[in-house]
Amino acid sequence: MRSLRFTTVALATAALTLPLLSGVATAEPSAQRKAPHSHAKHDRLRAAAPDGFYVGTAVAGGGHHQEQDYPDPFTYDKEYRKILGRQFSSVSPENQMKWDFIHPERDRYDFAAADAIVDFADRHGQVVRGHTLLWHSQNPAWLEEGDFTEDELRAILHDHITTVVGRYAGRIQQWDVANEIFDGEGNLRTQENIWIRELGPGIVADAFRWAHEADPEAKLFFNDYGVESVGAKSDAYLALVQDLLAQGVPVHGFSAQAHLSTRYGFPGDLEQNLRRFDALGLETAITELDVRMDLPESGVPTPAQLRQQADYYQRTLSACLAVDGCNSFTIWGFTDKYSWVPVFFQGEGSATVMTEDFRRKPAFYALLNTLKR
Repeated sequence: MRSLRFTTVALATAALTLPLLSGVATAEPSAQRKAPHSHAKHDRLRAAAPDGFYVGTAVAGGGHHQEQDYPDPFTYDKEYRKILGRQFSSVSPENQMKWDFIHPERDRYDFAAADAIVDFADRHGQVVRGHTLLWHSQNPAWLEEGDFTEDELRAILHDHITTVVGRYAGRIQQWDVANEIFDGEGNLRTQENIWIRELGPGIVADAFRWAHEADPEAKLFFNDYGVESVGAKSDAYLALVQDLLAQGVPVHGFSAQAHLSTRYGFPGDLEQNLRRFDALGLETAITELDVRMDLPESGVPTPAQLRQQADYYQRTLSACLAVDGCNSFTIWGFTDKYSWVPVFFQGEGSATVMTEDFRRKPAFYALLNTLKR
């Protein structure tokens, strides 16, 4: 399978390289300019993907969206939901399964939003990526500010993982079990992460064991940003995974978020890095891809910026396709209308593959054409 897939990707990359630089391959076909919202089967990312390869997006909601001047996107935006169902074969709750949203009080869970996403995926023949079980961020105040003994804290985490993963057993394809547990220098977040700080590094292995017990069929992943290239952070994950596998811990995958910026060069060793984890027998994935840029005063990206963005999207997808075990490719939102980027990166934006009115950018066509080839 590797040789066939690699050859296909190599041909696609070669075919796209010159057109991308000239702006030809990523320009909207004239017929599609007249119908920018067309979602005929030949214009769908999920239909263009190879068999067994999932193309996904984050489902907007929760988190910073609650502070914006629009109602919940997934619940109230019909056009958004239509595109979500037609274009993608995988969905990831953006915030709706994070601790502060799904477990707002110690003795109370709120599954309404997560249930709605999983039910939507069932109706539309999509798989779901669960996000996330053990993280240092977006934890509720009752947890971070509580005065718990080690035994109590351990029981809280065990109950959370067992309850959440168990509720969706058989309906979640992949789980981000441990999210962003290393800093940029490859050191464990022993101060920021309440679980590692209070219970020690061994709690990470326990989280994987508990998740596996709750759903033996789900694939269990490490997930992080800044691990696209070979470096201190990805090296730390490689060493940790090797150690856990030697202990028999059920770790099944490693994923790179790939929040990229045109301020910086593309991580050209992405494929090489993914192959290191593939060689351990792990699945790999791209889980949160977006490509932000510094916007002109007009707020409208230049053609050159859109071409560079399309190039980054295309190269990320090609790197994943070239690795046998990289079967899941997720963009972190598909429309600028609901992107997290402008909220967290002042002056940057236009990071997704569609504009605020759902018009497709060159990046969308770069993905579509690469999948077709």
